[in-house]
Amino acid sequence: MAKRQGPLENLVNKNSFWRDRRVFLTGHTGFKGGWLALLLHRLGAQVTGYALTPETNPSLFSSARVDQVLDSRLGDLRDDIGLTRAMQDCHPEVVIHMAAQALVRRGYAAPRETYATNVMGTVNLLEAVRLCPTVRAVLVVTSDKCYDNQERARGYHENDTLGGHDPYSSSKACAELAVQSWRKSFLAPAGIAVATARAGNVIGGGDWAEDRLLPDLVRAMVAGKPVTIRHPDAIRPWQHVLEPLAGYLTLAHRLCTEEGRYATAWNFGPDDDSAWPVAKVVDRVFQLWRQGSSTLAVQNGTQSNAQHETHWLKLDASKARQELGWKPRLSLETALSWSVDWYRAYYDDPRGFARIRALTGQQIEHYLALKDGVHG
Repeated sequence: MAKRQGPLENLVNKNSFWRDRRVFLTGHTGFKGGWLALLLHRLGAQVTGYALTPETNPSLFSSARVDQVLDSRLGDLRDDIGLTRAMQDCHPEVVIHMAAQALVRRGYAAPRETYATNVMGTVNLLEAVRLCPTVRAVLVVTSDKCYDNQERARGYHENDTLGGHDPYSSSKACAELAVQSWRKSFLAPAGIAVATARAGNVIGGGDWAEDRLLPDLVRAMVAGKPVTIRHPDAIRPWQHVLEPLAGYLTLAHRLCTEEGRYATAWNFGPDDDSAWPVAKVVDRVFQLWRQGSSTLAVQNGTQSNAQHETHWLKLDASKARQELGWKPRLSLETALSWSVDWYRAYYDDPRGFARIRALTGQQIEHYLALKDGVHG
């Protein structure tokens, strides 16, 4: 009997499942969505993206010229008619839903918008799927924060209680519940396999979102200004953005080929070695950057009247390891090094679009060429 190929081998096989596969991807103008669009393009997929204009300037979408690798449609998840029309124009076999309001602190500032986008936007997407006869599989990406966090040391399993203290986390739990309902009520009976994916904190070049550690550090080092660290002792499951994306594509492949068996919730998180406190990540990023910087002043944020954020949050991804064969390939040291290399290349020449696109492609190629085991 032939040895079954692992996820990365399947992704790069010359007879790849993804070659010429029609994919509808929401959120392609964002950080994770942009990387996924580039990865799908590398694998030969025909991608239609649907999202708002990039929320940051600069953005991965502009600096890596993501618009050149897919059919980019600008639109709002809350526009159910526009979303349905864009999906039907694409005739997709696979739908990957990544568009969201993705920031905890913005959820506090704009809770109505957060729920409208993350909950009703997901409902609009699921309804659009019902009206699109070509769809075979749907993957909805939510968040590790969808769990009712008890601040415990063990990782959360997929069947742990959903919840969420803050509006963003709660909205992601609500999206999970909506997917469960649509799966049971409408999509599974129609032969459409639907799964959800939950990933830990991702890092990588091209993220400029507000209130995220790596972008905040890079901006501070470039400007020579102090950076405020709100929760230096908080522990997060850091991983390079390509790690969960490889998991998503492996899962979507299985949804299409083996249908109901994989139509559940899945965690994609790093090994315990990559669960570092924020302060340790800050120190290492500064060490990697120092050759092009002077000093970085760190200020601890005040904790009085602070909005709630989790201190300890870790996923148990043993299900994905055992049933999908997915596993992390990059050490956190390597993930941080790749990220710093990307940002340094950008700030060396912010308008060097060809260079940035090439570096992004090189990191994708390097990742796809990895063998079993953690590298770095």
